[in-house]
Amino acid sequence: MENQTVQQQDLVVALDIGTTKVCAVVGRKNILGKIEVIGYGKVVSDGVIRGVVSNIDKTAKAISDAIDQAEKTSHHEIQSVYVGIAGQHIKSIMHQGVLYRNDPNNEISQTDVDKLINDMYKIALPPGDQILHVIPQEYSVDDESGINDPIGMSGARLQSNFHIITGNTNAAANITKCLEKAGLQQQGMMLEPLASALSVLSKDEMEAGVVLVDIGGGTTDVTIYHEGIIRYTSVIPLGGNIITKDIKTGCSVTLEQAEKLKVRFGSALSEEIIDNRIITIPGIMGREPKEISEKNLARIIQARVQEIFDYVMWDIHRSGFENKLFGGIVLTGGGSLLKNIDLLAEYQTGLAARIGNPTEHLSSYYEKELSSPIFATCLGLLIEGMKTVQAANPTDKRWTAKNTLEIKDEDHITNREELEEELELVDRQSSDSWMESIINKSYKSLKDFFKANPDSEF
Repeated sequence: MENQTVQQQDLVVALDIGTTKVCAVVGRKNILGKIEVIGYGKVVSDGVIRGVVSNIDKTAKAISDAIDQAEKTSHHEIQSVYVGIAGQHIKSIMHQGVLYRNDPNNEISQTDVDKLINDMYKIALPPGDQILHVIPQEYSVDDESGINDPIGMSGARLQSNFHIITGNTNAAANITKCLEKAGLQQQGMMLEPLASALSVLSKDEMEAGVVLVDIGGGTTDVTIYHEGIIRYTSVIPLGGNIITKDIKTGCSVTLEQAEKLKVRFGSALSEEIIDNRIITIPGIMGREPKEISEKNLARIIQARVQEIFDYVMWDIHRSGFENKLFGGIVLTGGGSLLKNIDLLAEYQTGLAARIGNPTEHLSSYYEKELSSPIFATCLGLLIEGMKTVQAANPTDKRWTAKNTLEIKDEDHITNREELEEELELVDRQSSDSWMESIINKSYKSLKDFFKANPDSEF
């Protein structure tokens, strides 16, 4: 279906530049607040090592290919994107900020909070680092602490602890260069683990305390939430690629064959292999084929995945929230597709585990591929981009409602004047009252119909 009536400002485009793949997703919000994906593209990444761009030209080519696919499926030209950043260079620090107010009798406003947050961007950092995100923890006003939202309170001293996430300046600059080479503008940049959390974690999990483990191709990102706030972030320099390399060495096969073995027959828990099938691997250039048992393959994979979870446990212990994670552990990213990896996570960490699929915020109709954890980061970037658009247009009621009406126009409405009347209604009313007016209008139409065509039998 061609979206000829879709306007540029209604759409958000997210771009995930990973070690193994580059994903681009085009979407918008429908009237129910769900994400409606109208196009996407996914290509093999070449030029990224452990989440960091190592070859600008190859990465720009991969970005262009993914964007081309997204443009073809969405029938829309893409000019700007929200992009993610990740890699071993990501660090986090805790810092305390204080704001002394001239008039303690006046209520604390959003301006005061913004000033306190903006002051954090002035702190001294090691050469070559820049601040990516400043995340407030609890606030305190004068002697009262543990405040989540200080706006509306009165006091002379506003104070907060901040979780500050930093990254390498060159790594961020290289991403921008890649986008420019691909002919794209950067609308925003976000840490990829935070984006993944937006798409796969529920509010209840964030409140109870949860560990998000995003297993990518080159790195594994660990993010800890407690009481709805990000408390800890870390990057482990191990990912799915290291598992593939172990299979390549242990089974004496090519890297391509090792990846296929991992995807088709791999398991993270060798004890779960009951039928120990023999896998035959074709020989190279007519050589004799090789054979490996499924259980031995699982043992190779399990050893490396256990090492990754050892690092995860060390991060959990270092965070200080070891005994406060009642929401358990959520696994996402391409590495979470390994069979039985959630069982191994439970055995290794002692926490209840589940696989995080980014379907909670999607509308009812979406491509099956988009429900994979591989798209968790991209869909999270899409959610963040939509928040930015709504924040920039807080009074624009058409942002969510207009798209739904245009789909309705293509499928059902043939009278253009009727559509324009509906759009004027959206401008005058809120989304809730808009829905009520549609129901009332339908009732009125039915009533007028029966008045004009009375049933002769009654």
